[in-house]
Amino acid sequence: MKLVRFWGTRGSLPVALTAAALRGRLIAAVRGARGLALASERAVEDYVDGLDFALAGTFGGHTSCVQIETGDADYVLCDLGSGVRPFGEAAIARHGPRTPQTYHIFMSHVHWDHIMGLPFFAPAYIPGNRVRIYGGHVDLEAALRRQMDPPSFPVDFDTMRADIEFVHLPPGIRHEVAGMTVTTLRQRHAGDSYGYRFERGGRTVVYTTDSEHKLTEAAETRSFVDFFRDADLVVFDAMYSLAEATTVKADWGHSSNVVGVELCQLAGVAHLCLFHHEPAADDAQIAAVLADTRRLEEITRSGRPMRISSAYDGMEIAL
Repeated sequence: MKLVRFWGTRGSLPVALTAAALRGRLIAAVRGARGLALASERAVEDYVDGLDFALAGTFGGHTSCVQIETGDADYVLCDLGSGVRPFGEAAIARHGPRTPQTYHIFMSHVHWDHIMGLPFFAPAYIPGNRVRIYGGHVDLEAALRRQMDPPSFPVDFDTMRADIEFVHLPPGIRHEVAGMTVTTLRQRHAGDSYGYRFERGGRTVVYTTDSEHKLTEAAETRSFVDFFRDADLVVFDAMYSLAEATTVKADWGHSSNVVGVELCQLAGVAHLCLFHHEPAADDAQIAAVLADTRRLEEITRSGRPMRISSAYDGMEIAL
């Protein structure tokens, strides 16, 4: 495995940067440029590159879709949130519509924000393409078909002309898929969700979203620590603050940045990436959570430093 690329990072529903929010950022950026000599294009670019990410960038608005580049020609994805639409467009632009491709897609679960992108996944409509959809839910195919049934969507599932196959992956068993060893773990979430541990060539990536953790339950905590053990990267659901996750939003099926740090430190993880951002949180709030998480990791560290990042649409992490 070589690279992890994020096409969608929000939880629950897509979020757009509003005109008012963009205007506020532009005003702040112009104010910050007062007194600076920005006569050249390079000076302008350097100024913009030096701005805080929450001002000059965005954590994005698409729901969950994460790509893992394995080094082979086949594509590997986690989840079919709205981010799969731009992914599909990029894949077609890269190869053209007449060169058959194979797509391996691993589903955490079938809640709407994680499947809503499938009707807009252009490669699924192209004859000759192969789409393999893997998951721990036995009703995976039925759920994906149902969202396209009338009156919910104007195009029927069977309009897709690619060769589409659904593959059930029982949890706790090591599977060999697309040159990777893949292990699944059932997670605490309404209707269940499944985390994935991908291993290949001495590299390990864990994708774990829509998972609530009760740290008071020692056996469950141990199972996740073992699942995360020595991973190069853990993509972790940090939708809520610790206070929210343990009080008003307890049993809502999501976790926090604080729990992510604790589990990953226990497991000796190299890089924790916060994911599945709360749709009500703006970029400044997400950036503040990232800063707090990095500080938490620093003050609780007992071994090697663990890298902390916060996923955004378009982000790439080299392995």
